[in-house]
Amino acid sequence: MINSAISIRISGQVQGVGFRPFVYNLARRLGLKGTVANSAAGVEIFAEGPAADLALFRQLLEQEQPPMSLIDALRVDPSEPQQLTGFSIVASRQGNLQLGVTPDAAVCPDCLHELFDADDRRYLYPFINCTNCGPRYSIIRALPYDRHQTTMSEFSLCPACNAEYSDPADRRFHAQPNACSACGPRLSFVDGAGELQQGDSLTAAVNLIQQGMIVAVKGIGGFHLVCDARNPAAVARLRQRKHRPVKPFAVMGLNPQSLASIVSLNAARQQRLQSQDAPVLLCPSRENLPEGIAPGLAWCGVMLPHTPLHYLLLHRLCGSPAGTDWLSQSQSPLLVMTSGNRSGNPLVTDNNQAITQLQGIADGFLMHDRDIHIRCDDSVVNGLSDSMPLIRRGRGLAPQMIRLPQSGPATLAVGAFFKNTICLTQGDRAYVSQYIGDLDNPDCCQSLAEMTGHLSALLGIKPEQVVCDQHPDFYSSRFARDYAQQMGIPLFSVQHHHAHIASVMAEYRISKPVLGLALDGLGLGPDKQLWGGELLRVEGHQYGRLGHLPQLALPGGDRAASEPWRSAAAVLHRLGRSDEILARFTQPAAITVKQMLEQNFNCPHTSSAGRLFDAVASLLGICHINSFEADAAMQLEASAYRYLQQFGCPNQNLMIDFSESGQPLLNRLLHCIADIDDPELGAALFHLQLIDGLSRWVIDQSKMVNIHRVVLAGGCFLNQILLQGITEKLQQAGMAVYSASKLPCNDAGISLGQVQIAHCLALQNNNEKQPVKGLSQCV
Repeated sequence: MINSAISIRISGQVQGVGFRPFVYNLARRLGLKGTVANSAAGVEIFAEGPAADLALFRQLLEQEQPPMSLIDALRVDPSEPQQLTGFSIVASRQGNLQLGVTPDAAVCPDCLHELFDADDRRYLYPFINCTNCGPRYSIIRALPYDRHQTTMSEFSLCPACNAEYSDPADRRFHAQPNACSACGPRLSFVDGAGELQQGDSLTAAVNLIQQGMIVAVKGIGGFHLVCDARNPAAVARLRQRKHRPVKPFAVMGLNPQSLASIVSLNAARQQRLQSQDAPVLLCPSRENLPEGIAPGLAWCGVMLPHTPLHYLLLHRLCGSPAGTDWLSQSQSPLLVMTSGNRSGNPLVTDNNQAITQLQGIADGFLMHDRDIHIRCDDSVVNGLSDSMPLIRRGRGLAPQMIRLPQSGPATLAVGAFFKNTICLTQGDRAYVSQYIGDLDNPDCCQSLAEMTGHLSALLGIKPEQVVCDQHPDFYSSRFARDYAQQMGIPLFSVQHHHAHIASVMAEYRISKPVLGLALDGLGLGPDKQLWGGELLRVEGHQYGRLGHLPQLALPGGDRAASEPWRSAAAVLHRLGRSDEILARFTQPAAITVKQMLEQNFNCPHTSSAGRLFDAVASLLGICHINSFEADAAMQLEASAYRYLQQFGCPNQNLMIDFSESGQPLLNRLLHCIADIDDPELGAALFHLQLIDGLSRWVIDQSKMVNIHRVVLAGGCFLNQILLQGITEKLQQAGMAVYSASKLPCNDAGISLGQVQIAHCLALQNNNEKQPVKGLSQCV
């Protein structure tokens, strides 16, 4: 006899992950009656049966949930029994959207086994998937997540696929991208001239790769440019065509065993590589890393195949072995997998666009007819430390929903200039977009506008206010002004480094005051000066500047960011060693820069930690020109890493202190750096002394203001020597230390910080019913 009934509402990552069939089968197993449906809030369940069975059902929903699901909230309410005769999946229910969007997932072991099973009907089918893997976010046009609202809507299920889709006992029960060779997407191959080729598309692509050519391959979130990583001529050709002289390439191998020959893989790195998001993982490189992959660095980004098509390419390159044993054996083929775009442009997703934009780079195009609705670059994770922080959040991780410490009005934050992301809020839920790009590119600017429209529509959020960076000339700031005017809603601006600290506070739901150490390239301060090495006291929407790094001159302004030798020349000038500038630097502008420094002409000053790293890299002869953002800083870190790995800490007794006497003591260190002949020793010394000086600075300020929570934020903390060193010293002093985890520490986290500050301001206004300081309202 039925004696109880309950209604359950579950929110989070619960659509497109096999959650409804999981609920269905669990209820049937326990003998319960009821229904399950997708809804705008997530998943809604009605269940009736004995109270003990309902209690077990509630418990097992979380304990046995599908591998791709992520429950954010689960609410159970008593209900009236309806005397149902069975348990069923019913049609999706509409309403105000309150759910998370499921990221794309790497092909699962079950599908991989079927892919290479000659007796399976999906044998060698490039688009095999199930409820536990395959495309999700990249193909969704609207929510709730149903097939007709994805780019799979144009592919009608054949009888066999439809039978799987309709069978609750099948792994593909309600798997929206379900397909096979009879009814699903198909491959095609276009040559370098843009002509469609007949014959086997995989064979054509593999032949070009084996010949040392470059192939554009369409993946889940966009195109990759692919070549043989073991062929130096092919790698050099890709660099020349893409105008990417030294920026590192990612390398794909079949399995961890195949990658172990070129990078160092411990158990934690192997596990991270094999996770569902299948990121690019930075790992320490070995001596036999193929030539030209990561020039000047001590690490390499590696990844495993994440789509069936990648596995099929490697299968052919391995000689088409039978069965599945080869999948767990070390294989020699390694592929460069770099973003399919011209440098600086957004990732290409459309077939025709690929042929147009990548012509002249690619010698052929391996494509398919399943449209990508939303581009997603590969996610990048730093595997050099145990915490494995994010460098770029994209495919497999985007979009990210983060619960804020407080609710607030629906807010759109448009992020910063570099590494742009946007963030939308609804209540206390913040949705951060994937990496969009740097806004010095018109196409990336267009992507910002497109992403704003897409996420707003997808999540059903109508912003009530807009937040941007305090710098008025960022494209994102101009976009925000136009958007606010068009929508008739308020616009607020937030100081850059305040947003960096607030982003981490939002991640950890910190509401109490913190000390925030923000180290990055540049950000405009309220005094119209260029900040970048700041110690802040942050509480909610308010902050105070407790101190900053000694300032450096930037001869030529923005030119110094791309030419580190200019910052090095400024250091020599400050040290009274201007006569060395022409001897050290052979650049044609060296004479002009020397004169600019002597006359203090066009030499704005900055507290930027990023420019300090640039200056030291150039003083040591490691890097004089940045061929990409943070080139010099990365090479400086790599030089220090190599020295520390081989020799340990250098025996030097130089201590720096960033208090009032910090500048002369920093000068002492720079004098020493400028005279060191061994660049790796100099890099290690600089890192260790900077860590010591910054740590003692924070500890002293902590005692003065009686705050023992410290947030470390800003792009300089991508440097793992710096991050780990400061974290350890502060923790040893008894401080609680927080750094970015769910988002990158660089400008990709700025949008989250902006909405956090806006929500804090709204909360304060609601509590006090009067205006408060902390944000600048733009009129």
